[in-house]
Amino acid sequence: MESQELKKELSATLDARRELGPEYEAALVDSFVEKVDTQVRRRLAEERLTAARGGPRTTADSPDGNFGERFGFAIITLVLAIPLSAIGAAQAHLSGLVVAWLGILGVNYVHAAKFRRRRSPEPGSLD
Repeated sequence: MESQELKKELSATLDARRELGPEYEAALVDSFVEKVDTQVRRRLAEERLTAARGGPRTTADSPDGNFGERFGFAIITLVLAIPLSAIGAAQAHLSGLVVAWLGILGVNYVHAAKFRRRRSPEPGSLD
């Protein structure tokens, strides 16, 4: 629901900017950022209160909670794979290409293992 409110606020801010002109842009942006900051602070306070009461896990604790970070990392490594593949193939042909991709796979494996360790319960715990 808060997301819809922010979209409406952004739309209103953009409409006001069109009507008032660029000289009021800084004030309008500051006002919108303040509203976003207030919503973020409210959401964080609610999550802290829920955690203090022993409530349910937040989305950051869930297996899919870090999807954005994992997806972004995968995209970055794929984008970087293009020049790394070209350099490896140009310098050492097929063996250079294989080494480059083994490095890319290794980095992604280590990154994925970091999230697996966070998710898995420790031995002896009832979680």
